[in-house]
Amino acid sequence: MIAVTILGSNSALPAYGRHQTSQIVQTRDEYFLVDCGESVQEQMNHFKIRKSRINHIFISHLHGDHYFGLIGLLNTYALNKRLTELNVYSPPGLEEVVRLQMKLANGTFTYPIHFHEIHEGGILLEDEKIKVTAFETKHRIACFGFLFTEKKVPYRLNIEQVKKYNIPKEFYSHLHYGEDYITESGQKISNHLLTTKTNPPKSYAYCADTVYFEEICACIQGADLIYHESTYLQDLEDRAHARYHSTTIDAANIARKANVKRLLLGHFSSMYENLEPFKKEAQTIFENTDLAIEGATFIA
Repeated sequence: MIAVTILGSNSALPAYGRHQTSQIVQTRDEYFLVDCGESVQEQMNHFKIRKSRINHIFISHLHGDHYFGLIGLLNTYALNKRLTELNVYSPPGLEEVVRLQMKLANGTFTYPIHFHEIHEGGILLEDEKIKVTAFETKHRIACFGFLFTEKKVPYRLNIEQVKKYNIPKEFYSHLHYGEDYITESGQKISNHLLTTKTNPPKSYAYCADTVYFEEICACIQGADLIYHESTYLQDLEDRAHARYHSTTIDAANIARKANVKRLLLGHFSSMYENLEPFKKEAQTIFENTDLAIEGATFIA
C-alpha cells in the first residue's frame, strides 16, 4: 500500500487557501516527506500528520517554494528533543544552507541528521519493503523526481498449511519466492499448497517541476499513480515552457505515454482560483485524472 496525502499544491505563491508544494508518501511502515513548502508544519498539524514518523525527507530542487519550510521543521524537531536520526535527500547545496541557518541562530540538532546529495538519477533508498529512485526532470536548475516502489514477496504463507506439512521455518523464505518443498524422503510438496499469491507491488511517481520532458516516461512507466506539475492551463503553453513548467496537456500526455494508471495535477499558479478547468482539460487526453487537493489522500 502506498498512500499520498497532499499538504501543499500551489506553486511559488500561496493563494485561495492553497500552499506551496509538499506531500506525505505513506507505506504500511513509514512516512516520507516530499518537498517542504513554507506552511508544511501548519498543514501537518491541520491534517494530523505525526511529524515524528518521518525519517526521510526528499527535496526535489532548491527553489524556495519546495524547501523554505525545511529549516523550521528541523528546528521543531530539535526543540522537541528528537533523538531518531533523519535523512535528507536533495541536489547539492542544501546542507550548506541549513547548517548556516542553524549556526547564525546558535541552534543545534539533538538528533543525527544526514544529508545525501543527488547528482544524477538512481536508487536513493532501498530496504526489504520499499525502493526510492531519483530521476532527472528538466527545470531551470537541477531538479529530480522520485519513484516510490513497493517491494513484495510474490507469495504469502498459508500458516495452517505450512504447519500441516511440517515445513521447517528455515525454508519459509524459499516458499515466498515460489519454491516447492522436498521432504527428506524425496516427496515434493507443491508451493501452491503452502502459499497464496500476493497482490502486485504498487508504485508512485512524484514528477517535480519540469517543462514537457518525455524522457521521464521511461522512469515512471506503468506506475499506479503519478503526480505531475501543471502550473498553467494549455492557453498559456508558451509562458509555461518559457518558465520551464508544464501545462495540463503536457502532464496528460506524459501520463498517457508512460502508460500510468492515474494522474494527479498540482503546482497550480496563483493566478487561478477555480481548478476544475485543469481537470477537464487534462481529461481530454487522459481520463483518469484528479486534482491534488490539499488534505486529500490518494491510494496508489
